Amino acid sequence: MQSNIFSIRLRFLFLIAFCGLLVFTGCSPQNSLRGVFKKQTPYEKYQASLKAAKLDETGLGKQWVAAGERALQQPVPITLPFKETGYFPADKPLAAGYRFTVKQGQKVAVKVQTQGREVPQVFIDLFETDVANPAQPKQVANADTTAQDLEYEIEEEVPHLLRVQPELLRSGQYTVTIESAPVLAFPVQGKDSRAVQSFWGQDRDAGARKHEGIDIFAARNTPVVASVEGMVTRVNTTPIGGKVVWLSDLKRQQSLYYAHLDSQLVQPGQRVSIGDTLGLLGNTGNAKSTAPHLHFGIYRFGQGAVDPYPYVFKDRTKPAGFQADEKKLGNWVRVAKPNASLRETASSGATPLQKLAQYTPLQVLAGSASWYRVLLPDGRQGYVAASMVETLEKPIQDFRLRREAPLLEASSVDAAAQKSISADSTVRVLAKQDEFWLVKDAEGTTGWIPVEVAR
Repeated sequence: MQSNIFSIRLRFLFLIAFCGLLVFTGCSPQNSLRGVFKKQTPYEKYQASLKAAKLDETGLGKQWVAAGERALQQPVPITLPFKETGYFPADKPLAAGYRFTVKQGQKVAVKVQTQGREVPQVFIDLFETDVANPAQPKQVANADTTAQDLEYEIEEEVPHLLRVQPELLRSGQYTVTIESAPVLAFPVQGKDSRAVQSFWGQDRDAGARKHEGIDIFAARNTPVVASVEGMVTRVNTTPIGGKVVWLSDLKRQQSLYYAHLDSQLVQPGQRVSIGDTLGLLGNTGNAKSTAPHLHFGIYRFGQGAVDPYPYVFKDRTKPAGFQADEKKLGNWVRVAKPNASLRETASSGATPLQKLAQYTPLQVLAGSASWYRVLLPDGRQGYVAASMVETLEKPIQDFRLRREAPLLEASSVDAAAQKSISADSTVRVLAKQDEFWLVKDAEGTTGWIPVEVAR
């Protein structure tokens, strides 16, 4: 296998160098104009380079393409903030896919760190689920080839998919961190979202109307500041809002509303930067009977009022770091205890996908907190508690074959046989699943044998 990988890699490097200048055209001059006008992502350019080098026709090339598609079709559901450490093997192309939802008014921040002897280039792509066609997500952002992070402001509260995939024939450990953050700066100087005490949608005037904003409490005359760079469009006094300031946020097609000010310190038409003082906090208007606070609202152009809380909420929860054994990453393990469950997410409260029999073989793909994300031999994946698995170092039993058996590369009747093990040979059983055993023969070769042949 190693020599085969080496020869493919040489071919890859040679052909990519040859086609370097024409990679975006597929090494085809007649396609050059089409390539110029179509902007490709780093992932698409790399995929084109594989095709140009005819590596997409090799087994590894096909696996690489399939892994990228599978990451989008079968992503792992996660809750932010999230952090996971995993391993990408060189001889088995893999991609990690994550599904999450972030509220409008927030941005998602992704950071990928890699390490290894030959650190691979990693492609980071963000997709938005198309409500009309969920099976075909729409790409909305990607990381530059020189960076391993990206930020993206959520435009619509729909599930988003993140795909992390390394280049072909490079192995390495990676850690991906996915967090959310507000797109606006907090509008009261020295305060944060913990100062919000009255929220969107609460009853006002005995239920006659709903609260179209949030109330941020602070000491009188605390500076109220611009949450965005923009232009002041209105500075006036109203019966309900008292002294108010309106600030236009053209980037997001919305206006920010600051009410109950004790004093206004800007003029209509004035341009301001983030953090510039617009006025001083008070309780004018219909807030005279309450403690000083800022009523902060957001009005989308053509849509009206929206909940401003996600726009300024900063989650201070830190994602849990990897707390399990890193040596298991990328390796096969087995279920050590009879009561293990495969779960959808890395949480004991997550819905169990299935019960796992003792000695079931699992390949560890990654880890989050005290959980491993694992791949079953049949292709299913999920999370299992790190305390429920063990290494394959100690065999379950020694077993003497009664007849000749093929030692297969995978747990499938269609898998290629590495060799044949003669009758009366003794193998060490490392793991068991319904129809196959993972074993090691007397020469130290590891593979799978059908149970019906072994017995």
